[in-house]
Amino acid sequence: MGEKRILSGMQPTGSLHLGNLEVLRTWARLQHEYQMYCCIVDWHALTTLYDRTEQIGPAAREVAADYIAAGLDPNRVSIFIQSHVKEHAELHLLLSMVTPLGWLERVPTFKEKRENLQLNEESVSYGLLGYPVLQAADILVYRAHAVPVGKDQLPHLELTREIARRFNNLYGEVFPEPQSMVNEATAVIPGLDGRKMSKSYNNAIYLSDDADTVARKVNDAFTCPTKIRKTDPGIPENCVVCQLRRVYDPVGYQTSWEEDRQGVRGCVQNKRELTDILNALLDPLRARRRELLSDPESLTRYLAEGAERARALASETMQMVRKAMHL
Repeated sequence: MGEKRILSGMQPTGSLHLGNLEVLRTWARLQHEYQMYCCIVDWHALTTLYDRTEQIGPAAREVAADYIAAGLDPNRVSIFIQSHVKEHAELHLLLSMVTPLGWLERVPTFKEKRENLQLNEESVSYGLLGYPVLQAADILVYRAHAVPVGKDQLPHLELTREIARRFNNLYGEVFPEPQSMVNEATAVIPGLDGRKMSKSYNNAIYLSDDADTVARKVNDAFTCPTKIRKTDPGIPENCVVCQLRRVYDPVGYQTSWEEDRQGVRGCVQNKRELTDILNALLDPLRARRRELLSDPESLTRYLAEGAERARALASETMQMVRKAMHL
C-alpha cells in the first residue's frame, strides 16, 4: 500500500444507488494503492435532515454495510462515521475563522441546493452555507494528498485547496493541497426518468432493492418515445434502458443496440434482459449487505476500528494545527 492518503465519503441521507456503486467500485480499486479513509458524513446530513435526525444513525450503518458489500476491506480501509472523530468539528471551527464569506457564497452547489430544496432566507442555515468548510476539514484533518471526486464536486475541492493555502500562508506549512482524482472512465448513471440518477429525483435503483423491485423499476423506465412497436427503429442513445445496458453489459450491449435500431427487438425484451443483468450484479452485494446488517456487533467493530485509526491521524494533525496557531 502506498504512503499517499485519500479521503472520501458519502452522506447517510438514504439508501445508496447504482450511481453510488460506480464510485464505490473506484474506491475498491484504489484501496490497494493508497491509505484510504472512507467516511460516512453524518454531520453533513444535518444540513437537510436537521428535523429528522432519528433517520441518520440507522442510515449511516446501512451506508457502512454498502461500503463493505461493494468491496471495501474494513481491515485495509478506515471506514468510520464522521461524528465519531471529533477532530473534524474542531478543525472546522478553526478553518471557519480564516475562510472569507465571499468564498462560500460563490460555490455553485450552495445556490443549487437552495433552489432544489426551495429554501427562503430564513431557511438557509449557517451549516448549509458553511458545508464546504466542514468538507475541507474532513479532507485536511487527514492531510489527504488526493480526493476521488466527480466533476460536480471540483469547486468544493478547489475551495479546500484555497483554504489550505490560506492557512499555510498565515501559520506555516501544515496541510498539503489535495489533488483531484476525476475518473473520466466512470460513467454517469442515468436515472429511470433520463436525468442523472439521484435520491432527490426519486429515479434511482437502490442497492437495497430486491429483485422484484428492480424488475418493476426497469419496467417503468423511460424508453425512446418514437419506438411504439417492436418493429419501429429505436434510438438507443435516447433510451434509459439501453443506456444502462451499455454500462452494465459493456461487451454484449452493441448487439442489442444494433437490433434495437433495426427494429428486430422491442422494449419488452430490452427491459427483461436489463433486469436479469442488474439482478445478477446486485445479488452478491445484497447477500453480503444482509449478512452485515444481521450481525450488528461485527459492523459496530468495523466502524470502531476504523474510527480509532482515523482518530490517531486526526489527533496528530490537530496537534500540528494548534502549535501553528499558538493555541
